[in-house]
Amino acid sequence: MKRNGLQMSAASLENICTCKECDHDYATDCMSCTCCEPGTHSMVMDGMGGFEPRGKEVQVRIPVGSIVLSGDLSRPTGNKQRIVLFAHGSGSSRHSTRNRYVAGVLQRAGLGTLLFDLLTEEEEKIDEQTGHLRFNIKLLADRLAGVTDWLLNTLESDENNNNKFRIGYFGASTGAAAALVAAANKGQIVSAIVSRGGRPDLAGEYLEQVTSPTLLIVGGDDKVVIGLNQEALSRLKSLKDDKKKLVIVPGATHLFEEPGTLEQVAQLATRWFALFLDNGQEDHTGKSQRRHDDS
Repeated sequence: MKRNGLQMSAASLENICTCKECDHDYATDCMSCTCCEPGTHSMVMDGMGGFEPRGKEVQVRIPVGSIVLSGDLSRPTGNKQRIVLFAHGSGSSRHSTRNRYVAGVLQRAGLGTLLFDLLTEEEEKIDEQTGHLRFNIKLLADRLAGVTDWLLNTLESDENNNNKFRIGYFGASTGAAAALVAAANKGQIVSAIVSRGGRPDLAGEYLEQVTSPTLLIVGGDDKVVIGLNQEALSRLKSLKDDKKKLVIVPGATHLFEEPGTLEQVAQLATRWFALFLDNGQEDHTGKSQRRHDDS
């Protein structure tokens, strides 16, 4: 693609402004523009200065077994103690611009968020060469479950907090499969799941064991993944029809790069979490147990 005489790569498209109001060439030009605001802009603004998640984030170090993962934690605001953990997709990290955009929308709705790396820095270097770890769904699910335990124990031990928390999972690509497997193992600890462009089929036999209300969001032009999600939806046999749903966003491809499509994802996720984190399964604290072994 060429713009202003320059050849633009697919990766560099995230640095281009597609706002129809301001019509800037580059996202950096939007920083002093009054018409470009968080929550209304297209996904190309994700991660740009001034457009990051709006909650007060703190960096955390999360011990899980013998390793330590890095994360960014934003606590919920208001009286409702709801928090969403993000499981990023293959080859990504907690810095995923798309996940951070969705996290910002959730934060503005009063929800807490925890974006974290599923792999250590050393593992990421290995995975860049082999690509094996990013598809090790059992490993990723165990990491997510371990981070969930750490979070609940941390929140429970906070002497300034006497409230109980509801937990939600937001998974993208392979992270969606990890979220479903972890939720199957955690049972009622997880009150809701949202998948964006996910590969729920990779959760395999765990799909039948998921009891957490699950929303699958897929791009309308992501034909292969639509089929995989339709099949996965039919395998969520432990969920009643009103607790599972597949939404297809028209005109969206796998990464939801098209203007307005990621905003739809964020809005759908916000409504799903608001519904089931408020009125879903039981309240939970850090005193959790898995329903199944790790084997």
